[in-house]
Amino acid sequence: MRDRLKVFGIDIIRGSVRSRSRRPMYALVRMDGGIIESETEVSMFRLFRMLSDEQPDILAVDSLQEIATDQHELFFFLQGLPPRTRLVQVTGGERKETLGKVAARYNISFNRFDPFAEARTTAQVASFGAGAEVIAFENESEIVVSRHRSPGKGGWSQNRYVRKMHGAVQLKGREIEMALVAAGLRYEKKETKAFGGCSRVAFRVFATRDQVPVSTYRGADVQVRIQGKRLDRIRFRPLSVRPRYLIVGIDPGTTTAFAALDLDGNLLHLESSRQMNMANIVEALYKVGKPLIIATDVQEMPYSVEKIRRAFSAIAFVPKQDVSVDTKMELTAPFPYANDHERDALSAALDAYRQYRHKFQNLLKRIPPGHDLDEVRARVIRGQSLDSVLGEMKVPVRETEVAEPAEAVTVPADSGKHDERVRVLDGMVKRLRTFVAELQEEIKAKDYEIRRLQARIRNIHTSRDAELAKNAEIVKRDAVIQSLKKQLHKEERHNRNLSKRLTRIKKFAELSMEGEVVPVKVMEALTRDGLRRLVEDSGIEEGDIVFVSRTDGWGRNIVRDLADMRVRAVVASSDALASGDPQMMRLFREAGVALLSDKQAGVQVRGKQGLAAKETLDAALMAWKGEQEKHEREKKTEMIENIFKEYKSERGKEVRKSG
Repeated sequence: MRDRLKVFGIDIIRGSVRSRSRRPMYALVRMDGGIIESETEVSMFRLFRMLSDEQPDILAVDSLQEIATDQHELFFFLQGLPPRTRLVQVTGGERKETLGKVAARYNISFNRFDPFAEARTTAQVASFGAGAEVIAFENESEIVVSRHRSPGKGGWSQNRYVRKMHGAVQLKGREIEMALVAAGLRYEKKETKAFGGCSRVAFRVFATRDQVPVSTYRGADVQVRIQGKRLDRIRFRPLSVRPRYLIVGIDPGTTTAFAALDLDGNLLHLESSRQMNMANIVEALYKVGKPLIIATDVQEMPYSVEKIRRAFSAIAFVPKQDVSVDTKMELTAPFPYANDHERDALSAALDAYRQYRHKFQNLLKRIPPGHDLDEVRARVIRGQSLDSVLGEMKVPVRETEVAEPAEAVTVPADSGKHDERVRVLDGMVKRLRTFVAELQEEIKAKDYEIRRLQARIRNIHTSRDAELAKNAEIVKRDAVIQSLKKQLHKEERHNRNLSKRLTRIKKFAELSMEGEVVPVKVMEALTRDGLRRLVEDSGIEEGDIVFVSRTDGWGRNIVRDLADMRVRAVVASSDALASGDPQMMRLFREAGVALLSDKQAGVQVRGKQGLAAKETLDAALMAWKGEQEKHEREKKTEMIENIFKEYKSERGKEVRKSG
């Protein structure tokens, strides 16, 4: 806000915002620093032009019905105001008063039938701090960057125009994003991708409109719209140009927290931080207002809180006994807080307000209109009587004539009161200087402590780095050891498998040397996988007898593989051969591999090994060999007969051709 308050006051002359035939005309009074600069008659359009050009601090009205018919139009009106211009209804917020009553508090009289007099009075009381600011938007803003024209119906150059527009939208969005980053604002971004760039870029900025460093823009290809996030309903915030009196609760410690309430019990500020010292708290409280009461939640006020209280010459409030946690939670239930420290500070402030609330309500009934209620309550709480306070307080008087701005302020010439004020200020300056000296000593002590702790941290870092380097070597060796252990376990498993295989091979060789029985190698299934597992487990040599547990899944390839290995015979169970494929016997005969049943070969199987009586096996092989020779003779005979038939057929064809 500027050093000099600039206020526009308006009042309707004729017409109405509800009428379509007679649009409203307003009496506009421009006031700068308490001096009336001009009075003129303007339309709504010209009013917005002047607001946009001059951007006053306050636009004051006596009734919102003069500028908007409903809440929707009021939102639209507020959206069109410059970001730094506040709309103030001088007759109050939820509870309204007449303009005459508000003006009487400041000893101002006016002709209520003259629109310019009402506009002048509206501007004056707004500059004194009367009325309530109209709040319609949350602490969020929306920025939308979009195309300013349509791509058109088509043509040779449509793609080029579309690419140009979308590229311009994307470029403008990046410029706005850089401005938000430079301003340190938190935001969310959403892009709508399109040919050549973006067709729309939307930003959700977590800040009010006056904090956003972006302006509404309309160019040839791009337009930028900025609007705040609407509240569910219009709110009102009392306007004040002087520091507000506060009830402050402080919770000191490693994490310091403080809460500030106004004299009506409304929460104005709640904050906690580990880096906050006493000077930071004093500075933050000066920004919020003027502490009248400083409270804690313990029976004995801590020394650090006492120093802050002395800095403001505030009234101390301590409970009769330490406040319990249940009481704190009950007091702070309607308010949000981030941690236990904020809860304790807020409960201390609320407890103090609860003690003074009845006294404030009694004073409210006894104070006549035209006096600053907070100032009266503050003086009474400090020990003055109500009569003396009302006698000392004077309502400021301002001349209403434009031609005599030099007499706009009347200052009472009471030298005694002036000297008393000077003595009070001198005492405050001395106390503040003492407090500053104490803070400087505290800063020196903390600086020394910081240097000591930094040296300790450096030593810890040095030893920690050496320990970490040592730990890194240990971790590296542990990883190597773990890898070698895994490799050792793998080799041990492989060794055990080889030992089992060697044992089976030795046993197979011993059985082969006995002569009365023949060892048989067992294959799980007549498939290539079964053959591969048998080779890995026991191996297959030329002349081996192989027993097959299952014949399902057999094929030509497995028969050919067994024939290539020169297996002496393949033995299968009688049931498997009976229910198996008839083609299997034919393929084994064509491959020259004996296929016998377990009953024919006399095979007995246990686990992965089996035995066959040598005499029974030889007899079965001789029988199969005889059948094989017979099969081959029949096959040769059939082949000769086929050749003879083919020759006879060809010869008959030649005889018939020759006649």
